[in-house]
Parts: sequence; structure tokens; C-alpha cells
Amino acid sequence: MEVTKSSEGFEALKSDSSLMRKVVHLDHLMMTIFEFRNGPMETPDPPHKHVHEQITYVASGSLKLFVEDREYLLNEGDIYKIESNLNHSIQTLTEYVKLVDSFTPLREEFI
Repeated sequence: MEVTKSSEGFEALKSDSSLMRKVVHLDHLMMTIFEFRNGPMETPDPPHKHVHEQITYVASGSLKLFVEDREYLLNEGDIYKIESNLNHSIQTLTEYVKLVDSFTPLREEFI
């Protein structure tokens, strides 16, 4: 299917639907949309890392981004990139945050 409508394809990652994810992919290209509906977070998510390179567009809201020992304040319209195997996490600062992620290679565990 060439088109995914804005209301289609979201899955709840938490039972209360406070974290939603939509995954769209081809053979070598992936886009993932995350909607955080439970902000602001009191503390950052636990740091994690993966072999995938990541570029993220902040479509809505504000957040703190933590990459290794660095901290950034990001707002709607900002973009960040994460190289392979860097520890990173976020902390939402607004009630609603929408992130549009691109990964390479594909995050098979999301499919």
C-alpha cells in the first residue's frame, strides 16, 4: 500500500494508550511515528542504544534529548541525529510530543 492515512496504523505500546507507535517501511527505508500522550515526564526514559542510525524530527511538543553526556532542549520543528551505538534517551516536557523517526537498517523488532 502506497498511502497510510494519519489515523491508520497506530499501535498502543502501553495499555493506557499513553504511548503510540506507527511503523511504515519498505525493504531498506523505515519511518516510525511515536506519540507520547502522558507528559511531561518526571524523569528521562532509561538510556538505550542500538546499531541503527537514527534521524528524528520533532513534529510537536518539547523535550530534552540526552546523548552520552550531552543534553539538548528541543522544540517543534527541530531535528536530531543519533549515530550507531550511542546511549540516548528523552524526557518529554509537554503533555503531547510527536516524533518522526527514520532508521537504517530497519528496526526488525518494530515490524
